Amino acid sequence: MSLALLGALLIGLSLGLLGSGGSILTVPVLVYLLGEAPKQAIAESLLIVGGIALLGALPYALRGLVDGRNVLLFGLPGMAGTYLGAWLSRFVTGEVQLLAFASVMLLAAYFMARPAPLRPKAHKRQAWKIVLDGVFVGALTGFVGVGGGFLIVPALVLLGGLPMHLAIGTSLFVIALKSFAGFYKYLHLLPAYGLSVNYAVVGLFVLVGTLGSFLGGRLAVRLPQEGLKRGFALFLVVMGVFILAQNLASRP
Repeated sequence: MSLALLGALLIGLSLGLLGSGGSILTVPVLVYLLGEAPKQAIAESLLIVGGIALLGALPYALRGLVDGRNVLLFGLPGMAGTYLGAWLSRFVTGEVQLLAFASVMLLAAYFMARPAPLRPKAHKRQAWKIVLDGVFVGALTGFVGVGGGFLIVPALVLLGGLPMHLAIGTSLFVIALKSFAGFYKYLHLLPAYGLSVNYAVVGLFVLVGTLGSFLGGRLAVRLPQEGLKRGFALFLVVMGVFILAQNLASRP
């Protein structure tokens, strides 16, 4: 359990530092350290990351580092997309979801390793494009249990022209909205598999993860973002390969 709590701290730290990566860490921690079933872990991941992201976003909001326009145009359609993704997950096994999850991790590594432009274009992305982005990332969130911050942050910085710290704060609010929507759907799906949410584990992870998020938020303004992103990308590659290897080894 101590390793799992360390994982919870790292989950919050990742969210606070980069506005992403929380769910990508949460599912492997719940599956491989606590031995939970994949579908249960994905459901709990949504609630854990949603809670940490919402609480972690508050300091950013108090500093004016949240863009309300993107929260509404990206977050609300993203909630609908997340519900759809969670509904689609009923047609595949938990093992298939984990394989998709590993693929998403490798994709995340690519996005995190990409160098950000020194001066993003200062323009507002068209509303309908933000809505479509939200629906797509939301569907991915619900299907594999990821918050989608690894896609949200690059979209806000590279396409929306937001500064990195503003993108992180905005991403946290969007992650919270989408994660709660996905969890609501999973709450109705789990009984069909004889599974239920372990709220004691969820509460402990949210508590420890929020502490990590506050720490990450403080460090974010002091540490070079590019170095952090590349280091995290390397970690994602290692975790993604590990999950793929575990699933391939378990097949007959």
